Amino acid sequence: MAEAPVPFSDEEIAELKRLHGLGLSRNRIARELGRSGRAVSVHSDRLGLTYDRTLTAAATEAKMQDAKARRAAIIEQLYDTVEEELAYLNGGRYDLVEVSAGTAVKYSPTRLPAQDRKALLTGIGSAMATATRLEALDTNNGVDEGISLLGQLATGLTAAYNAMNEGAGDAP
Repeated sequence: MAEAPVPFSDEEIAELKRLHGLGLSRNRIARELGRSGRAVSVHSDRLGLTYDRTLTAAATEAKMQDAKARRAAIIEQLYDTVEEELAYLNGGRYDLVEVSAGTAVKYSPTRLPAQDRKALLTGIGSAMATATRLEALDTNNGVDEGISLLGQLATGLTAAYNAMNEGAGDAP
């Protein structure tokens, strides 16, 4: 069972009024009095004291804008990664190494083995899906997420890969 809050003394109430009159925030007053923010809020309400929340609102908005900018930078990096991986996938010549009888054997196929293509396309699809979800946070509260062109592209790439490689097994 929770303990009943300790009532404010007359001195604490006077100090609360004084600090409020100086324009201190509720949290700052709580620190000064050694009380919880909730206790200060309850006593402030009883005394009819209110706090200016414009600074809090401005700080919250600034944090939201910072997060939006960070998401935009991450999205850009994800797109760069997707472009790099697609360019590699479509490169046409690959320098690969396998170990055979304890010896490294280098070879250069014109097409990646199926398991490597699958892994690469899975990574591309994952990066695209992540970018799409991050973009949805900043557009219509996610309403466009279901019809995103990027999401459809990721799904299409996976379907194309599966169709191209049904039953295929590339051996070097």
